Amino acid sequence: DCRQYTNRSCEECLKNVTCLWCASSKRCMEYPVRRILPPADLCELSSARWGVCWVNFEALIIAMSVVGGTLLITLGVCCCCCFCCKKKSKKQVLGGDDERAAREREKRRVRQEERRAEMKSRHDEIRRKYGTV
Repeated sequence: DCRQYTNRSCEECLKNVTCLWCASSKRCMEYPVRRILPPADLCELSSARWGVCWVNFEALIIAMSVVGGTLLITLGVCCCCCFCCKKKSKKQVLGGDDERAAREREKRRVRQEERRAEMKSRHDEIRRKYGTV
């Protein structure tokens, strides 16, 4: 029974994991299992200790909220990064690798030079025909 440790020490009370220590009233009581947090009429959150004496419920709630929020934000950032990386890799697969792109550029350059040479020969023919050369 946890009540036998009332008015003793927190360490003695919390040796039994089913006990809750209230620092303000120095009472040891059964942890209210049906509720996650002890009710205020039993003990204030800032005075309630469970498991270890150096952490109160108030600090535990704040710490768990910060850790949980950090994990959620980290998970969100990781998901966004993975999504962006997948998009980039799809574009690279669809766009081809650098070697293929270089071959395409070279083909376009050769075709453009051929067109320029053809246009130059047509212009030269026209100049000869009309004697402007």
